[in-house]
Amino acid sequence: MSFSLSLVFFTVGSQPVVIARGGYSGIFPDSSRSAFQFAMSTSLPDVILFCDLQLTKDGQGFCQTSLQLDNSTTIASVFPKGQKTYNVNGHDHPGWFPSDYTFDQLSQNVSLTQNIYSRTNLFDGYTQISAVEDVIRLKPHEFWLNIQYASFYAQRKLDPALYVEMALRILKINYISSPEVGFLKTLNLKVNKAKTKLVFRFLETDTVEPTTNQTYGSLLKNLSAVTSFASGILVPKGYIWPVSKDMYLKPATALVADAHKQGLQVYASDFANDIVASYNYSYDPTAEYLQFIDNSQFSVDGVLTDFPSTASESVACLAHNQNAIRPAKGSLIISHNGASGVYPACTDLAYEQAINDGTDIIDCSIQMTKDEVAFCFDSADLSAETTALLSFPTRSTIIREIQKETGIFSFELTWSEIQTLKPQLASPFQQSGLKRNPANKSRGRFVTLSAFLELAQTKAVTGILIKIQNAAYLASNKGLNMTDAVATALSNANFDKQLTQKVLIQSDDSQVLSRFKGNQNYQKVLFISNTISAAPNTTVAKIRKYADAVSVRRSSIVKSTGSFTWAFTSVVDNMHTANISVYVYLLRNEFVNMAFDYFSDPLVELATYITSLGVDGVVTEYPATANAYLRSPCSNPKANTSYSILAVQPGSLLSLVPNEILPPAAAPAPALNVGDIVDPPLPGLSNASASTPAAVPPGKPHSGTAKNVGNLSFCLVTVLLLSLHPTGF
Repeated sequence: MSFSLSLVFFTVGSQPVVIARGGYSGIFPDSSRSAFQFAMSTSLPDVILFCDLQLTKDGQGFCQTSLQLDNSTTIASVFPKGQKTYNVNGHDHPGWFPSDYTFDQLSQNVSLTQNIYSRTNLFDGYTQISAVEDVIRLKPHEFWLNIQYASFYAQRKLDPALYVEMALRILKINYISSPEVGFLKTLNLKVNKAKTKLVFRFLETDTVEPTTNQTYGSLLKNLSAVTSFASGILVPKGYIWPVSKDMYLKPATALVADAHKQGLQVYASDFANDIVASYNYSYDPTAEYLQFIDNSQFSVDGVLTDFPSTASESVACLAHNQNAIRPAKGSLIISHNGASGVYPACTDLAYEQAINDGTDIIDCSIQMTKDEVAFCFDSADLSAETTALLSFPTRSTIIREIQKETGIFSFELTWSEIQTLKPQLASPFQQSGLKRNPANKSRGRFVTLSAFLELAQTKAVTGILIKIQNAAYLASNKGLNMTDAVATALSNANFDKQLTQKVLIQSDDSQVLSRFKGNQNYQKVLFISNTISAAPNTTVAKIRKYADAVSVRRSSIVKSTGSFTWAFTSVVDNMHTANISVYVYLLRNEFVNMAFDYFSDPLVELATYITSLGVDGVVTEYPATANAYLRSPCSNPKANTSYSILAVQPGSLLSLVPNEILPPAAAPAPALNVGDIVDPPLPGLSNASASTPAAVPPGKPHSGTAKNVGNLSFCLVTVLLLSLHPTGF
């Protein structure tokens, strides 16, 4: 489906608008000049800049979301004795308030800071407050002024209505919103409704609106009354798609349809990539936007967001694109233990979900049981992602050839014993408060290798990836021949003779790959477990003797330090020069897994590896997200689209940080050497009852030299420099 067709499903003139709250406040301090310019540079051309109006003692207006300036500026250190306590909408609040200071006092002495602590603070203290007229001088397509605290300022003998009336005479303000009915009714007689829309902002349902003394939940029941003083409503997103206490979506309300029947436009607020919205979205922020703008029931008229580029790509690249066909050629989507971000790893449900989500290559990490059954599981140690510790506590042991920690290992249990265990959905970022789909925590069944191969054939997937590790240890210590078990299973399923489905054999052991070299239908993949900085020609030539592809860490391709990217390595180019394919692992949607340069947006990371760096495949726990990106016309740099998903240009954000506060540089990773590639011959099978531990082979280092790759959308460095050096200020 072409891009030009992807928008025709919206009513003419009603494509949802993207509203940037305080500019790009997900990265830069809220309402800073850099935030506003960055929003304009990275979003759709018609992005709306959203300014929360605050008034100074001398009646000057500036943009800042928080009424208490100590939450988002350095005012507490500049004026340490300035704390006051004021009643705001019926509640006492201590803090530093703008109405106690002149504009000059604030603009000349106070700097902005990030007020959400999970976001980077490296841009704090370097930009001043932005006057309303300064933001409008940036010439945004449209400008939205929100007056959140009209009653508070009136009590301070400041008149927001008068300020707005005077501002409208000289400034172009396209939207004015407020949560106060009385304020909007006052403006209703003073604005030119053909030029300026009035929008009633709803707060939480149990909050009392100050001029009617009714809760916002009560006011929602009489939308016809809203039409007398406003043309639209701005509501928290939970008004439209409620979320249960256990973080799952409830059925949508009728709000959008009801408001549209009254002739009211509906704007949804509170969107941000770096908050947990609902487990239904699998940590993909674009999935949430699509729930509001691309469903069979309704579409909101706009979204208010801290990350306007992600909202832009949802509107321009993803909406109404579900039936688009991916290009025949391009990067492969390779699952990691199936869709293991949604269901427990390597279960039947994880594999079925991965296939339904558009995975090209489903993967099986081979483990062996005591009675020689090959099955799929991520690790030989069952303790972390099954109930093995509860069922077989006495089987816990340490095998240093495999890992340092104690574990319960598959080859110490029979297949019948393993079938008594329940899988456990792993949440790798649970310490950060990010759980994965608790409703699916123990769902699914473990899958034998033969059942996995049968599933791949039945579903006619593009191919399979068989991962083999610990083969030498199992042969010499347990008398288990993993390579023969795999070869036999593939032969029994006729994978060794067909050309329809790809067969990838992956191992970190070059001798394991050599065992499969005789079958030219198999692609051999060398797994490089450590981070590397480069792959010299001699090393690449040695790899080519054993493998057709490599699987490398993200950190071997994109260097990062202090949660910022700073360079691309030459690894992809090194491998491609020798006709070796490159698969990158491991991609996850959780925002804590990404450098700040990716804007907490997994599609930006995908664009970086696929479109900019040209990897041949991505290994992901969320294949649906990769499939959505590759189906999108914005993933094709040659497509004629009005918007492009930005790939990262490493070092661009980091270059804006003053040298004195730069994070310390990470230690350089080693280059990949020939000695890291060649392994000793696989040992013969031992008598398991008389096994002795095999020597542990030395760890293999990894790579990362810098290279320059052009951004296929536009130069992000230029955008960033412009954002810090705007004109007209």
